[in-house]
Amino acid sequence: MFHKEGHKIIFTTLVIVVGSFFLIDGYITNEWIRKGLMLTILVVFLLILQFFRNPKRSTLSNDKQALSPVDGKVVVIEEVEENEVFKDKRIQVSVFMSPVNVHVTRYPISGNVTYSKYHPGKYLVAWHPKASLENERTTVVVENESFGKVLHRQIAGALAKRIVNYAIVDTKVNQGTDSGFIKFGSRVDLFLPLDADIKVELNQKVRGGESVIAEMK
Repeated sequence: MFHKEGHKIIFTTLVIVVGSFFLIDGYITNEWIRKGLMLTILVVFLLILQFFRNPKRSTLSNDKQALSPVDGKVVVIEEVEENEVFKDKRIQVSVFMSPVNVHVTRYPISGNVTYSKYHPGKYLVAWHPKASLENERTTVVVENESFGKVLHRQIAGALAKRIVNYAIVDTKVNQGTDSGFIKFGSRVDLFLPLDADIKVELNQKVRGGESVIAEMK
C-alpha cells in the first residue's frame, strides 16, 4: 500500500522507467551496459516505491499515552524552552528518519487541533542544531484532558523539499491517524509536559502509531 502523496511521483517514475527501458533496448548494443543501466533504473524505482509505502499500524488508542509520530531512531530527549507556542519549558523527544524509513507522520495523541502552521525555510541536515528553527517545518498542537497540549513538529532535512500537513485547527483527530508526510525528509520533534513519564531511550528505534513515547503519571 502506497501513501497518496506518492501516487503522482510513482506514476511519473513508472512512465520514465518504461520509456528508458525501450530506449536502452533500442540504442544500447553492449549487453552488459544495457543490463547495467536497466538494473540501475529499476533499483531507483524500487527505492521510490519503498519510500512512499504506507503500512497499516495497529494503534491501541490510549489517552494517557503519547505514541511516536513517525518511524525512526530517538536522537534527542531533553528539557528545552519551546518558544513558538508554549513559551515555557517542555520535554523534547526527537525522532530521526533515514531515507529507508516510512515517512508518514501520525498524531501522537487524540484530541482537538489547537494550532497548525507551516514555516518555509532552509534544508540543513536534520541533526544540525539550527534545523528545528531554520528549516522548512510545520508545527501542530493537539490537546486532550490527559496531556493538555502536545506539540509535534515536522522538520525537513537536506533531501526534503516539501512537507505536507493535514492538521486543521478546531478539528478532532484520532491517535495514530495521518497528520502529514515529509517527502524525502527527516525529523519530527515532540514536545511534552514536564511531568510526562518518558518511555524511550536515546538511539531506540520506534514505530509511528505504535511505540509509546510517554505516559502521564
